[in-house]
Amino acid sequence: METFPPRVCPFHGDASTTEPGPMTRVTLRSGQEVWAASRHADVRAVLTDPACSSNRANPNFPLPFGRRVRRGEGLKPSLIAMDAPEHGPARRLVLGEFTVKRLATLGTRVQEIVDEHLDAMLAEESRTANLVPALSLPVPSLVICELLGVPYADHEFFQSRSRTLISRASTQEEVKAASDGLRGYMDELVTAKEADPTDDLIGRQIVKRREEGIEDHEALVSLTILLLIAGHETTANMISLGTLALLQRPDQLAELRADPSKTPTAVEELLREFTIAEFVTSRVAVEDTVVNGTEVKAGEGVFTLGNAANHDPAVFADPTQVDIDRGARNHLAFGYGAHQCLGQNLARVELRVVFDTLFRRVPTLRVARPVAELPFKNDALIYGLHSLPVSW
Repeated sequence: METFPPRVCPFHGDASTTEPGPMTRVTLRSGQEVWAASRHADVRAVLTDPACSSNRANPNFPLPFGRRVRRGEGLKPSLIAMDAPEHGPARRLVLGEFTVKRLATLGTRVQEIVDEHLDAMLAEESRTANLVPALSLPVPSLVICELLGVPYADHEFFQSRSRTLISRASTQEEVKAASDGLRGYMDELVTAKEADPTDDLIGRQIVKRREEGIEDHEALVSLTILLLIAGHETTANMISLGTLALLQRPDQLAELRADPSKTPTAVEELLREFTIAEFVTSRVAVEDTVVNGTEVKAGEGVFTLGNAANHDPAVFADPTQVDIDRGARNHLAFGYGAHQCLGQNLARVELRVVFDTLFRRVPTLRVARPVAELPFKNDALIYGLHSLPVSW
């Protein structure tokens, strides 16, 4: 089995993002000095401490690569940047859209979308494809577009802006332009649905908020931008990485093919192994606090390393090994506490359907290039693969 290349560290020096240890002071590549929490218990403590704020407008909020873009006047923060007491009510307004019961009804549509894309891929006479544009990216993009009520015909527009926002190579000017472009697009879409609410998440939110006497156009625009970006970027990367990881482990893949009931557990293990969005859960202390025995002063940033926490040997036996039978759902790939990922149930449904269908319908699937030659996303804030050439 070929090993994956190491992840890029956000710190100066040789600090590792994959080996948990006591909280320590580190210097980010931006030059900002912050606390780094890498043990499972420390990360959970940070993410449940009311003194640790999610407010990205705070000038001391730790940004791994120093890129800070100001919001315009009147623009509302997204859910991930809210603190109590605003965060709870804002999250509850939309939480019903992502319950296990509601998303179970989406399974049939997800299956249709996966099959349609696999039909197209398998029709290639060359028996080769790049899995990212063939399957990994369009499946979650279509699903989140249909759920929100965003025209999929515009996918190239919002996907390109999303790439700019999460790329470490983007300048502040490029990030601002991409952000403004997405906001303008969603502002027009929400405005149109306010005039004539449709039967989709945006339309239902408009109706629900009106019934509750809450009409906040900007808040809904911010929410839908967050859901659109997170809803396709994260799952798309997990599809590619998970496929690669399973193809690298034929014995475990054979187990899944023989018993698809193991797929949900395998999905949890792959989420733990890759922890692709670890840079979104950092915090800044707004008052003096003690995090699992470490004194953190008001104004100090705390950088939470979910990837390291998910490889903490105190919690996960032999953590560097992928074990689809591990059965550990106490991983932090979706964060922890009040800000735990809103769309985690949707991601689980999509990943289960994709892996079950892909490996059943394409039993001879294999990676067409050595792992060392694959373009991993070490240039992005969300880990993944830029491309994954496969053959069958």
